[in-house]
Amino acid sequence: MFQRKSLVLLTALLAVTFITNSAAAASLNGFNLSQSSLPVAQIYRGGPAKDGIPVIDKPIFIAADQMRKLNANDMVLGITDGTHSKAYPIRILNWHEVVNDQLGDMPTLVTYCPLCGSGMVFERTFNGQVLDFGVSGLLYNSDVLLFDRQTDSLWSQIKKQAVTGTKQGLRLQPIAVQHTSWARWKKIHPHTQVLSFDTGYSRQYSSNPYDGYEETSATLFPVKFRAEGFHPKQRVVGIEVNGESRAWPLVELAKAGQPLRDYVGGKAVVVHYHSASQTAWLQDAQGKELTSVTLFWFAWAAFHDNTSVYRYVNQ
Repeated sequence: MFQRKSLVLLTALLAVTFITNSAAAASLNGFNLSQSSLPVAQIYRGGPAKDGIPVIDKPIFIAADQMRKLNANDMVLGITDGTHSKAYPIRILNWHEVVNDQLGDMPTLVTYCPLCGSGMVFERTFNGQVLDFGVSGLLYNSDVLLFDRQTDSLWSQIKKQAVTGTKQGLRLQPIAVQHTSWARWKKIHPHTQVLSFDTGYSRQYSSNPYDGYEETSATLFPVKFRAEGFHPKQRVVGIEVNGESRAWPLVELAKAGQPLRDYVGGKAVVVHYHSASQTAWLQDAQGKELTSVTLFWFAWAAFHDNTSVYRYVNQ
């Protein structure tokens, strides 16, 4: 259960939010929504104002063997280009949601939405222009709407595209990321760099501001589609290929107990699951890691109405 104080504050916040959105305002948190590609009535204030959740623009990294504040089972988002590897602790991302960074020479956008459990990493260069991103304080389907500081365009994390402003319609190019435990990532990538808790901000990184949220079936904000069949917060790994989407619930992968060969959008994929760290990732037939996402089932279903879902069948 949420802490009582948090629940009271959230209830009050939701009441104000629903009143504000009932008029389908053309402007929220200072963003012009008049030409939004999303239904304006389904965009909600999450509580904080624009930039009310401070992102990390100047990340400091340390070597894996210097990290003393992470436990083995703490979850991280891990990325690598084969030469450079980086890990971003969820305990930090819960409080900041965005890191404007780079992997080698590639400018990267590291994002995490605590309400959807979705960690996604993207390139942030568009036609030669590097964009810097912030947190708008707005949500669609309970998922964070980002904004770029150069144009104030809003971007949907899970839709992977700009939904307002001069960048509207542009797509975010995803980078393969693993949502895994610190122990597993460090074992696979012993020379990884890891985001330091020296962020420049005073936050209680030892605590989870969303403690208890994952166990409840409720979402804090309305979503377009609530799918049945699994607990809304059951974690799934999902992918889109050639206009088709498919999700594999981690609980079903645990039953399978071995890599699965499957097809999505006419393409062969291999689904891997590491039970000790509850990590799922996908590869193509040649062994290249694909750009999947691990997140809550309700969030995947909300953005993928016609998704297919894997269910284990004992043979």
